[in-house]
Amino acid sequence: MVFLCNYEIVNKVDEDITELKDLFGLLDYSLNYLKLDNVVFNVIIINNDEIHEINRKYRGVDRATDVISFALEDDKTFEVVETNMRILGDIYISIDKAREQAENYGHSLKRELSFLAVHGLLHLLGYDHMNEEEEKEMFKLQELILDGYGIKR
Repeated sequence: MVFLCNYEIVNKVDEDITELKDLFGLLDYSLNYLKLDNVVFNVIIINNDEIHEINRKYRGVDRATDVISFALEDDKTFEVVETNMRILGDIYISIDKAREQAENYGHSLKRELSFLAVHGLLHLLGYDHMNEEEEKEMFKLQELILDGYGIKR
């Protein structure tokens, strides 16, 4: 049996972001670490204006944010067609917020984009941080993946 994980990283901003190339290896590592097969998802890089609009429209929060995940398995209005693939959804990352946060936290843009991509992927898989227990579990898993791949704080 052939197992397949299919994802795309889509850059929708008008600039070349060399750090995006590094995300492919990290996402491959993450999927392997999480023992995921036959999944489909997208990582979409946008700017603050676009993520602000998405945040306002879909979450009712009138500000830009760093990452928003749309987990299709959580969406009861989305009808899943019988397939051997799990269609996870989309991860939107604001490159503007990623740069701002990398500077504020004193680490590289590569590290920040890596954190946001893994964070978004875990949200697609149903992880959340709405209470302290969930947050501990999700953030521990994020760090295990990032550290395991060599993306240190």
